[in-house]
Amino acid sequence: MKIDREEIFRYVKEKYNTSPDYPWERDVLSAVLRKSNKKWYGLVMNVRRSVIDEKGAGNVDILNVKCTPVVREVLIAEGKAIPAYHMNKRLWISIPLDSGISFAEICGVIDESYELVK
Repeated sequence: MKIDREEIFRYVKEKYNTSPDYPWERDVLSAVLRKSNKKWYGLVMNVRRSVIDEKGAGNVDILNVKCTPVVREVLIAEGKAIPAYHMNKRLWISIPLDSGISFAEICGVIDESYELVK
Protein backbone atom coordinates (compact mmCIF):
# COMPACT_ATOMS: atom_id res chain seq x y z
CA MET A 1 0.00 0.00 0.00
CA LYS A 2 1.28 3.45 -0.88
CA ILE A 3 -0.11 6.69 0.48
CA ASP A 4 -0.18 9.59 -1.99
CA ARG A 5 1.08 12.95 -0.70
CA GLU A 6 -2.02 14.60 -2.17
CA GLU A 7 -4.21 12.49 0.15
CA ILE A 8 -2.28 13.93 3.09
CA PHE A 9 -2.68 17.46 1.77
CA ARG A 10 -6.44 16.98 1.35
CA TYR A 11 -6.72 15.59 4.88
CA VAL A 12 -4.86 18.49 6.56
CA LYS A 13 -6.78 21.03 4.49
CA GLU A 14 -10.12 19.58 5.57
CA LYS A 15 -9.20 19.00 9.22
CA TYR A 16 -6.83 21.89 10.02
CA ASN A 17 -7.29 24.30 7.11
CA THR A 18 -3.59 23.83 6.36
CA SER A 19 -2.14 24.15 2.87
CA PRO A 20 1.34 22.84 2.12
CA ASP A 21 4.05 25.47 2.22
CA TYR A 22 7.01 25.12 -0.15
CA PRO A 23 9.72 27.27 1.47
CA TRP A 24 12.74 26.15 -0.55
CA GLU A 25 13.24 27.37 -4.11
CA ARG A 26 15.68 24.57 -4.90
CA ASP A 27 13.45 21.83 -3.48
CA VAL A 28 9.98 22.13 -4.94
CA LEU A 29 8.88 18.71 -3.65
CA SER A 30 9.37 19.36 0.08
CA ALA A 31 6.20 20.67 1.67
CA VAL A 32 5.93 21.97 5.23
CA LEU A 33 2.69 21.64 7.19
CA ARG A 34 2.39 24.53 9.64
CA LYS A 35 -0.02 25.49 12.36
CA SER A 36 -1.36 29.05 12.43
CA ASN A 37 1.50 29.92 14.84
CA LYS A 38 3.94 28.95 12.02
CA LYS A 39 5.25 25.90 13.94
CA TRP A 40 5.81 22.81 11.81
CA TYR A 41 3.73 19.75 12.56
CA GLY A 42 4.64 17.87 9.41
CA LEU A 43 7.02 17.76 6.50
CA VAL A 44 6.55 15.81 3.28
CA MET A 45 9.78 15.24 1.38
CA ASN A 46 10.96 13.26 -1.60
CA VAL A 47 14.33 11.70 -0.74
CA ARG A 48 16.73 9.16 -2.18
CA ARG A 49 15.64 5.80 -0.79
CA SER A 50 19.29 5.07 0.09
CA VAL A 51 19.07 7.85 2.71
CA ILE A 52 16.57 5.80 4.71
CA ASP A 53 17.50 2.29 3.50
CA GLU A 54 21.10 1.75 2.47
CA LYS A 55 20.05 -1.00 0.03
CA GLY A 56 17.30 1.09 -1.54
CA ALA A 57 17.25 2.60 -5.00
CA GLY A 58 15.27 5.45 -6.51
CA ASN A 59 13.31 8.03 -4.55
CA VAL A 60 10.51 7.83 -2.00
CA ASP A 61 8.09 10.30 -0.42
CA ILE A 62 8.33 10.46 3.38
CA LEU A 63 6.27 12.18 6.05
CA ASN A 64 8.07 13.60 9.09
CA VAL A 65 5.89 14.05 12.18
CA LYS A 66 6.39 14.64 15.89
CA CYS A 67 5.15 11.82 18.12
CA THR A 68 5.23 10.37 21.60
CA PRO A 69 8.01 7.90 22.48
CA VAL A 70 5.49 5.04 22.62
CA VAL A 71 4.14 5.68 19.12
CA ARG A 72 7.68 6.18 17.86
CA GLU A 73 8.84 2.81 19.17
CA VAL A 74 5.76 0.93 17.93
CA LEU A 75 5.94 2.31 14.39
CA ILE A 76 9.69 1.72 14.18
CA ALA A 77 9.29 -1.85 15.52
CA GLU A 78 6.55 -2.52 12.93
CA GLY A 79 8.86 -1.30 10.14
CA LYS A 80 6.50 1.56 9.26
CA ALA A 81 8.81 4.38 10.37
CA ILE A 82 12.43 5.24 11.04
CA PRO A 83 14.03 7.84 13.30
CA ALA A 84 13.45 11.17 11.59
CA TYR A 85 15.45 12.24 8.59
CA HIS A 86 16.57 15.87 9.03
CA MET A 87 14.71 16.32 12.35
CA ASN A 88 15.19 15.58 16.04
CA LYS A 89 15.41 11.78 16.07
CA ARG A 90 14.05 11.46 19.63
CA LEU A 91 10.88 13.43 18.98
CA TRP A 92 10.20 12.99 15.26
CA ILE A 93 9.84 10.03 12.91
CA SER A 94 9.99 9.64 9.16
CA ILE A 95 7.35 7.46 7.55
CA PRO A 96 8.03 6.27 4.01
CA LEU A 97 4.67 6.60 2.29
CA ASP A 98 5.13 3.13 0.78
CA SER A 99 5.93 1.43 4.11
CA GLY A 100 2.60 -0.33 4.38
CA ILE A 101 1.15 2.13 6.86
CA SER A 102 -2.57 2.71 6.43
CA PHE A 103 -4.10 6.07 5.67
CA ALA A 104 -5.95 5.89 9.02
CA GLU A 105 -2.60 5.48 10.81
CA ILE A 106 -1.16 8.40 8.84
CA CYS A 107 -4.10 10.56 9.93
CA GLY A 108 -3.56 9.46 13.53
CA VAL A 109 0.11 10.44 13.58
CA ILE A 110 -0.66 13.74 11.85
CA ASP A 111 -3.30 14.48 14.49
CA GLU A 112 -0.88 13.58 17.29
CA SER A 113 1.85 15.75 15.79
CA TYR A 114 -0.56 18.67 15.44
CA GLU A 115 -1.46 18.39 19.13
CA LEU A 116 2.14 17.95 20.31
CA VAL A 117 3.46 21.01 18.47
CA LYS A 118 2.79 24.02 20.66
